[in-house]
Amino acid sequence: MSDAFNTPSSVDPRLLEVLVCPVTRGKLDYDRERQELVSQGAKLAYPIRDGVPIMLPEEARQLD
Repeated sequence: MSDAFNTPSSVDPRLLEVLVCPVTRGKLDYDRERQELVSQGAKLAYPIRDGVPIMLPEEARQLD
């Protein structure tokens, strides 16, 4: 079975509309290329793994 068959290429847009940054409660921007949800206010990028956003600050990448 192909990995592409199991791995979504994007996140459901309806989910992106309701998700907010757990730190600031602010808007998130979807970075399709990096598969991350970016919080400009918190300067964090939350990873998306297998189509599931990982909304834990300790899992987020710090933005410069």
